[in-house]
Amino acid sequence: MSEPTTIVLAAMSGGVDSGVAAALLAEQGYAVTGVTLKLWCYGKSPLSPRACCTLDAIEDARGVARAMGFPLFVVEAEEVFRARVLQPFLDAYAGGRTPYPCALCNQHLKFGDLVARMELVGAERLATGHYARVEHLADDTWALLRAADREKDQSYALALIPYDVLPRVLFPLGGLSKHEVREHGRRLGLTLWDKVESQDLCFVPDGDYAGYMVRNLGEIRGTAPGPFLDSAGRTLGTHRGVIHYTVGQRRGLGLVAREPLYVLAVDAERNAVVVGTKAELDAPGLVTAPANWLMPVPPESGARAEVKIRYHHAPAPATLHPRADGSVEVRFDEPQTAVTPGQLAVFYDGDRVLGGASIAHALSTGARTDAGLLHTEAQGDAGALRAGASAGADLLCTDAQGDARALHTGARPDISRAGITAAS
Repeated sequence: MSEPTTIVLAAMSGGVDSGVAAALLAEQGYAVTGVTLKLWCYGKSPLSPRACCTLDAIEDARGVARAMGFPLFVVEAEEVFRARVLQPFLDAYAGGRTPYPCALCNQHLKFGDLVARMELVGAERLATGHYARVEHLADDTWALLRAADREKDQSYALALIPYDVLPRVLFPLGGLSKHEVREHGRRLGLTLWDKVESQDLCFVPDGDYAGYMVRNLGEIRGTAPGPFLDSAGRTLGTHRGVIHYTVGQRRGLGLVAREPLYVLAVDAERNAVVVGTKAELDAPGLVTAPANWLMPVPPESGARAEVKIRYHHAPAPATLHPRADGSVEVRFDEPQTAVTPGQLAVFYDGDRVLGGASIAHALSTGARTDAGLLHTEAQGDAGALRAGASAGADLLCTDAQGDARALHTGARPDISRAGITAAS
């Protein structure tokens, strides 16, 4: 239902999704103010037709604002982006984890920083181009739900946003397919309606994480060669540096064996990469870092849920056991392959997102504990061995994350330090 008097701050990356979302709200009579967060990567990333962080993207956002007759502001956010997204990304890889930076951006930045900025323009709601839905339930609570288009659903990437922002969020695309979104863009005369999808991590558009960390950011942690070990601790060869590997990886190991070998764990503290067979990737469960619950109170121990352990993972039936320290122990009904420390475990009840958390470690099985390396319980040990994961294809902020990537900016900034300029 249209709310003509509602003032909306619309996050706009310059992509199709965020542009159409803002345009649809303007067409419906909302008082829209657009905001584009100018990151350090604007104008500094290698050019790619599928990269979102370019100066042309800002111009595309301006074009939508002009066409629909609402103001757009560009916010300088380089420092907060570096502190809240880039540095944690580097620290995680150097520590042997495989991070999911899109979730940090959404948690701290778009649904943290931008919510704070709503007051600057007197906005009542924040709109984004995510494919997800928010619903006000009969018991007066709020729920984050999967998008109607399961292929485009981005609820996984939103699992860490604060529960208390849900009443203030608008997801105009939550009930639409990508085809319908493009058709709306064409109907409204937006020049970006047929723009190529942005499918890359915004600050690494070529997908070479390790190379970018070394070449562009001067990262030296995790670059020293070290041993490839099997699960019994035997040395099988020499790796190029732990930042080049992720759990579940098969290609690029350069090892000769009777059957294919996969990365089972990355031990940054010992500078070792543990490899083994595909069967050794299976884990009966996992333990998370402190969880973010998208409900007023956490579920009781023994609650049932479906759990996604990476973006394109099919949710697996499991039992949840929230712990006193805020972490969650997850026990799968059937072992899951490639449980990756640093990725998210997101808990679903049907379409509803119950919450989510970063994966701390996989639960061990008898076959894997003999290595003496896997699944340490130390919460603060960045070198604790990592277990399980995908081979990296699901670790990018792909087009399923839509325009979130261009709005990764940082968290809890001093707003007075970030310049705001009108985009005419």
